[in-house]
Amino acid sequence: MDPSEIRRRIGRFRILVIGRANAGKTTILQRVCNTRDNPKIYNSNGKKIDATVLMASTERGEHDIENEMVFRNNPGFVFHDSRGFEAGGESEFNMVQAFITGRSKKTKLRDQLHAIWYCIPMDEASRSFTKSEVKFFSQCDTGSIPVMVLFTKFDALYDVAYAELKLKGASMEEAEELAPKHAEKSFAIGPQLNFLYHSQVIRRPPKCHVCLPNMDKDDADCGPLIERTAGTLDNEVVEQLFVSTQQTNLELCIKYAVERTLTSLFDSTNTTAYEGHEKLLGKLGAWFPNIVVRLSGSFKVALIYVGCLFAGGLCECDDPPSSLSHVDPSHYPLFAESCESVNPPSSPSHADPSHYPLFAV
Repeated sequence: MDPSEIRRRIGRFRILVIGRANAGKTTILQRVCNTRDNPKIYNSNGKKIDATVLMASTERGEHDIENEMVFRNNPGFVFHDSRGFEAGGESEFNMVQAFITGRSKKTKLRDQLHAIWYCIPMDEASRSFTKSEVKFFSQCDTGSIPVMVLFTKFDALYDVAYAELKLKGASMEEAEELAPKHAEKSFAIGPQLNFLYHSQVIRRPPKCHVCLPNMDKDDADCGPLIERTAGTLDNEVVEQLFVSTQQTNLELCIKYAVERTLTSLFDSTNTTAYEGHEKLLGKLGAWFPNIVVRLSGSFKVALIYVGCLFAGGLCECDDPPSSLSHVDPSHYPLFAESCESVNPPSSPSHADPSHYPLFAV
């Protein structure tokens, strides 16, 4: 089943986001959905909840974990917030456990929970895990739903790393440049990860973690979060749904399009050049539903580059080219009819879509 069919049948990728207030959850979700706007909130029946009503409920300490957060910029993602779970009480824990169990029993994949992001802010350099965090990773049964820890506000550790480097004799410029890597290295062997993955207290550790610095910046990179999340998904259908739904990582779409699509197409020996065109565009395009609309130019360039790069699979000669600079378009019937340029692009940044009418639709 290709990604376009998966999206048609399942529709949305569903994520439970856990973490205390001010953990940077909303900021991260905005980055993932490539927007600065706040999400729309819907109840379990799909009815939009008025913002004033929602605020009044929040002020009274009321929160429904079944409510769905959806960003207009990418409605393919549905988020649930476990607000109140950080209190660590029995009722809050039972609410989250019941939600996870209930979603696991849903018969339709579109209604099931596909991933859990647990946000832990690192704005306290030596913070230990809270009672609610320990309880979750010790007792909460998430079944087959992958859990991933997001260490948010990780840039707060850069100041600590800077100070340590200065004490070791580094100049101000050197310490500032090396601080991020030093913070990552120190954290990797620090007490938090050791406790999370190796403590006897933690009986249900997360599948993986990711460190997220500077998510409040305009150039924030949530690529690692997207890549690691995709890597935690064991269900291939859910994995394809996630990759083709996210809009922020073009390279990931290309990677999956190549690994899952081009190889199988190039193995086919019973297709005409025209059928090859149709298959290539249809199958590859299914991985880029949002990019086609919002970044059509980049999409064309990506397909040109990917197509030329992997044209060796359709090569009529016995010795495929060792690099793009050695590609002779006449040897590749799938691309030859659409390539007006004698030499294929050396990289996506050098591709001119006007030279490739097949992709200039």
